[in-house]
Amino acid sequence: MSVKIRLSRAGAKKRPYYHIVIADSRSPRDGRFIEKVGAYNPMLPSDHADRIRLNDERIKHWLSNGAQATDRVARFLGNAGLIEKPVYNEQPKQSAPKKRAQERAAAKAAA
Repeated sequence: MSVKIRLSRAGAKKRPYYHIVIADSRSPRDGRFIEKVGAYNPMLPSDHADRIRLNDERIKHWLSNGAQATDRVARFLGNAGLIEKPVYNEQPKQSAPKKRAQERAAAKAAA
């Protein structure tokens, strides 16, 4: 069984609130989970103390048992010092300008 630490959406329409849960990777996003280990409220300002709440003990326990954090949760855990902070590319390859646009930019820069 592959176990993930991921977000589970709650809250009303246009008012998101997320539970940080331990779940089997095959279960749906808002479906069955094993344990709640925190919460994330994106509606609060980023410097607010209750924006991200984590149960450090239980997260460490699940990480030691092989649970994998999703990208967003890994960023939260990295900021909290529970795991090594993940490294992200600043610009994804998919959103980079295409070949023709790069050629036009190079020609414009040369002129």
